[in-house]
Amino acid sequence: MKKLGVVITDGVGFRNFIASDFLTEAEKRFDEVVILSCLPKEVYAAHTLHSKIIELPVFQEKFKTWFFRKCKEIAHLQLHQQHNFGIYDNLHSNFSQVKTARGSATRFIFKLTTIFKSEKWIQRFNKLQQTSFKNHPVTIAYKQILETEQVDLLFFTHQRPPYVAPLVFMAERLKIKTAAFIFSWDNLASKGRMAANFDNYLVWSELMKTELLQFYAQVKAENISVVGTPQFEPYVLDRYKSTKEDFLKKFNLDGTKKTICFSCGDISTSKNDELYIETLAKAILNNELPAVNLLVRTSPAEDPIRFASMVEKFPFIKWNYPKWNLSRQGHQEEWSQRIPTTDDIVDLRSVLEYSDLNVNMLSTMSLDFMQFEKPVINPVFGNVENGLYNDQRFLEYKHIKHVVDSKASKVAKNEKELIDYCNLYLNDPTTDQLFRQNLLKLQVSKPLHGTGERISKVLFEWI
Repeated sequence: MKKLGVVITDGVGFRNFIASDFLTEAEKRFDEVVILSCLPKEVYAAHTLHSKIIELPVFQEKFKTWFFRKCKEIAHLQLHQQHNFGIYDNLHSNFSQVKTARGSATRFIFKLTTIFKSEKWIQRFNKLQQTSFKNHPVTIAYKQILETEQVDLLFFTHQRPPYVAPLVFMAERLKIKTAAFIFSWDNLASKGRMAANFDNYLVWSELMKTELLQFYAQVKAENISVVGTPQFEPYVLDRYKSTKEDFLKKFNLDGTKKTICFSCGDISTSKNDELYIETLAKAILNNELPAVNLLVRTSPAEDPIRFASMVEKFPFIKWNYPKWNLSRQGHQEEWSQRIPTTDDIVDLRSVLEYSDLNVNMLSTMSLDFMQFEKPVINPVFGNVENGLYNDQRFLEYKHIKHVVDSKASKVAKNEKELIDYCNLYLNDPTTDQLFRQNLLKLQVSKPLHGTGERISKVLFEWI
């Protein structure tokens, strides 16, 4: 008997591992699968599951836990900031001038970790973090759940959320093997420390495996498996397929025109999105672009209210507001509680498949569109001189440098470049096609078909 525990941490994890074929394949391979959910249990009702679902109590950090977690994270950034602008930038964005207890503590942590930042000290901070919550009621509840369920392997679908740390800790105490999926292409080379140490790791690509070994000295190569990512698996599953006629009707688009899709980031990193949308809209009005549809897909991580003035100003723009329902309020990371609907996955796939060109500010959506061999333009108008939000700095992030160096997309630093590149790709969408294919091979080293089966097979072998 082999029993798998799957920890669904957030809405994106739900999309990746419930809406893909992963769970179906895991239920075939394992004798039993239990889902330990950081989301409300009722969100699974629309999906046919044979797995048992346990809604985990929500862990809320107290100050002491936050302090040692922050020490661990800042020490990791301090240790790896040299020759890595993404980590350097992330480190400095964590600095606080706020005159609160946490603000003062953050400044102290920065001073402390300029000295105590080795891998040994990071592990010490991790132990102190665990000590701070080992007697927390939620941690004790996790112990009871794990003792009752007796899983052979606990699989975490995201390695970073701080609220999973007590669950990993209790698995360690009970000698239950753990595995983590590295959530996104930028998590290792640009983001902070993982929530905990895991026994095994699943990664997208050989590139990601190299990064994991670089930034986590205690991880061994034999404990890493390259599996691709279920993030893109719905794009090859028939149940999410729709026709071009459905796409045109759904978004009220003119079928005689080509379609430019602008996909937004969230406001925390993509503050110039309104400027880029307006640039495209004005170019259409001024006949600088051929007769095209302009479709804007907003970020599922935020309320699209910031675009209300754009809707009024440019009534010809069509909008795709992702159907992600907020399942719980008051959570410490409320955005994580947004759950994608099946309709939205269908909508997204149709947008990717039937749009002719994508424009986005250096988001992972570049890879989504490239899965359908669509050209991509990345506008970054802002820099330190012109007063705009400085999004050109992201060009120095390691995962973005791979995109730039690959020549798989066009990087537009001003309005003229954006319009010129749009015309170039609209006239010849095969431009840079080979570069796009090479970037996908670099970032996702396995085929989309069979991703769920591949992941479940690797997990089974790790028991």
